[in-house]
Amino acid sequence: MTGSADPAIDGLRNFRDTGGTPLHAGGATRPGVLFRSGALDSLTDAGLAHLAASTIGVIVDLRTPTERAMAPDRLPPQRLFRTARLPLLEGAMTGWAQAAGQADPAVVKAALREALESLPSLGDMYISMLDGGATVFAETARLVADPGDGENTGVLVHCTAGKDRTGIATALLLEAAGADRAAVVADYASSQARLAGPWAESTMDMLASLGVPRTPALIELATGTPAAAIEQALAWVDARGGAAAYLRTGGLSTAETAALRVRLAG
Repeated sequence: MTGSADPAIDGLRNFRDTGGTPLHAGGATRPGVLFRSGALDSLTDAGLAHLAASTIGVIVDLRTPTERAMAPDRLPPQRLFRTARLPLLEGAMTGWAQAAGQADPAVVKAALREALESLPSLGDMYISMLDGGATVFAETARLVADPGDGENTGVLVHCTAGKDRTGIATALLLEAAGADRAAVVADYASSQARLAGPWAESTMDMLASLGVPRTPALIELATGTPAAAIEQALAWVDARGGAAAYLRTGGLSTAETAALRVRLAG
């Protein structure tokens, strides 16, 4: 769990600064460097003003083009943000649920029947994401390592809910910086409580309206962040040499890896 206070940005769900995450060699990650959240489509005017006044200057959007078209990010008009669109299909469960609400019900139900027959666990989904997403995660790391010149150098990574694709990306970056494993797991797991309530219920209601049975497996996939899921994913990464080695398979150089550590851990 992060040690720094998490300032709220009105309308931005599952938002936090990962600064203050304990490092296994002692100390903690730097605040104001790496932020994470869900999509920025519901920011209020107050939230936009807060974002404009923040040190965030780079936004990494891991959503698919369909998700972005359905729920475009709202950004403050007062200043420019550098936006990197790095889509990952795996983990798009929440965005898919939104899209399903606007599609032909008969087509959706047929697709649902097929999908439910092979519903993956979160851990298995994360491994699939990692297996095909090294270049996306490496580019995310590159942007954190070198966000560009200027005073607004904080990087905000997000997807739709900010729990799966964002959770894996954040875990990889923190691990590569030398964060304590238990703290990385705790940060990931905290998304479930942060998303509980109206957002989680509306997501499940959307699926229920399409005739999807409210099974424990589906609830976990759509709204959960159990520690076992990220632990399974990180064990897969460990077997391949750890987060830094994994990011290098996606193209992150040794110098960029060192710069990432300096940015996050000082």
